[in-house]
Amino acid sequence: MSARQRLSYFTIEDESMLAEAFAELGDEPLCIAFKVDGTEDVFVTTETTRAAMDRSDVAYNLLAEEEGSRISVFHTAISKEELSDFEDALKALALAYRAIGVACVGVNGDVNLGFDLIEDKKGQTKPYTYFTAPAGHTFIWRLFHDRDEAVDFLDKLTLSDEEALEWARSLPLASSGELATFH
Repeated sequence: MSARQRLSYFTIEDESMLAEAFAELGDEPLCIAFKVDGTEDVFVTTETTRAAMDRSDVAYNLLAEEEGSRISVFHTAISKEELSDFEDALKALALAYRAIGVACVGVNGDVNLGFDLIEDKKGQTKPYTYFTAPAGHTFIWRLFHDRDEAVDFLDKLTLSDEEALEWARSLPLASSGELATFH
């Protein structure tokens, strides 16, 4: 995804229109939209999907745009191999959770990941999500809402791997408070 790619927040009168429109696009590239966590009717999508929606005359209300280069993705070797063509979709997924970055922390049935994916001790859902590649692997992603959180987590997870720490330290945004607003 180039620096000029945009991710778009939008609303739509009837979200079933998205499923119908995407089904009719046929040979279009991957079209994807994610509902923004904690909202009733706000979605985030890629520039490619938005262009396909425009060509198909899908009526939506554009709320805001985010520059794709402001959201970062940290891959494992296998996620990079299978998902390098889907960077914009991964960034849209991160943005749907108002995250400034995501790091791949597992694949498919990994059972010894070293962390609890469901809830923490306070009963709060932990900041993880998943994305299934066309090749069939489902990758688990850790969402980050601020740079310090990313550095701390990756320092522990990777046992201070310098590449992972450099990625975390170089996140373009310091926190999700710097993301575009859509209200």
